[in-house]
Order: sequence, then C-alpha cells, then structure tokens
Amino acid sequence: MSTTDADAQRRIVNRLRRARGQLEAVITAVEEGRSCRDVVTQLSAVSSALDRAGFAIVSTAMKDCVTDPAAAEARDGLTTEELEKLFMMLA
Repeated sequence: MSTTDADAQRRIVNRLRRARGQLEAVITAVEEGRSCRDVVTQLSAVSSALDRAGFAIVSTAMKDCVTDPAAAEARDGLTTEELEKLFMMLA
C-alpha cells in the first residue's frame, strides 16, 4: 500500500468514526425525547458524513483505476463500469 493509499484509508476511517459518533448522538437524542428538529439535524449530519466517506472510497478506487487499470481490477475486481455503478449508488 502506498503512502497515498494509507492516507486515503486513514481519512476514510476518520470520517466513518465521526459518523459513528454522530449516530450515537442521534440515538441519544431519540432516547432522551429531544425535538424532531434536533434529531433530524443530527441524522442529516450522519447521512452527509456517510455519503462523504462513500464518495472518498469510490474516488480512491477511481484514481487507482486511472493510474493502473489492470492492477486496480486485479486487486479489487472492479471494472470501470462497476465503479460507475457504485458512484451512482451514492448519487
């Protein structure tokens, strides 16, 4: 794994950890009976964090595919068509 890959993975994991913390806040807000506005605001933050993590994962895979398509496909088994489908799933 290159330094760039390790950095990308670290950033993605950090995003997912933040999303996990935000999800815990949503659960706590629901358990405490907080207002709909508070719950939905927190839930929106979780959703956005997960979307950003998903886009970062697909973006990293796309970069790998552009720089060395054969190696990327061999490693992940992803074709450019499959990457496009994954991207569209997040859109």
